[in-house]
Amino acid sequence: MNDLIFGISGLPVFSNQRKLNYAAGIAYLKSIGLDAMELLFVRNVNVTDNNKDAIVQASQEHDIYLSAHGSHYTNLNADDKTKQDQSMARIIAAAEGLSKAGGRSLIFHPGYYLQDSADETYHTIRDNLLKLPAGSIDYRLETTGKGTQFGTLQELVALCREVDTCKLCIDFAHIHARENGSLRSYEDFAGILQYVLDHLGRAALDDLHIHMGGIRYNAKGEIAHLPVLDSDFNYKSCLQAIKDFQVKGCIIAEGPLVEQDALLLKNTYAKL
Repeated sequence: MNDLIFGISGLPVFSNQRKLNYAAGIAYLKSIGLDAMELLFVRNVNVTDNNKDAIVQASQEHDIYLSAHGSHYTNLNADDKTKQDQSMARIIAAAEGLSKAGGRSLIFHPGYYLQDSADETYHTIRDNLLKLPAGSIDYRLETTGKGTQFGTLQELVALCREVDTCKLCIDFAHIHARENGSLRSYEDFAGILQYVLDHLGRAALDDLHIHMGGIRYNAKGEIAHLPVLDSDFNYKSCLQAIKDFQVKGCIIAEGPLVEQDALLLKNTYAKL
């Protein structure tokens, strides 16, 4: 991508429209100065033949970048091979739905360790990811917020090196929560971006998908998303590191006040 844009996860929460759909939400986002929306396929793929044309038209008319978050019911390391296959089917169905809407990046959590070692989990998930069909959709592996979930930065970077169809989604709040509040200083955020640069190259920072927001956590990791200003997430230092590393791509705000937080992030970044 040629720039860094800001958007939200799901539909806007402050619009006055009672029955807000994706097409209307896209127009509203553009009217308040945002440029991206992450469709939520976490329970089902809600782009259909009935609404896809309106979504495509709205995103093209308002120049809104579309991504999607895949099913929460995904575990490419499930004990039962049938459940692994079902997870693969959900990922593929989400990719097809996003393609119908004219989007590009499908974000998902790859799975859980369960009773397996980190190395065993890695290889099982890798072998499944290698079976995903190539096409116009980038499969974005998201860093996860709990220690029971596969998905450290190091694990996902390694997968992106091995699986050509996969790219990275850095969720800074998840990393912060997974490590019980580890991201405190500018150097902490810069270290993450430097790791990506060292192992995936400049191209990864020129097309990076980022999740950002406040988060509640404990020693076991993520509990719930929070508004940025109601959390201890050091968003200013995070944005400064992103600016200094000249990151391009998309920042998606998550949490209960998505437009408010997305505009906070965008306006703060512009002033750095």
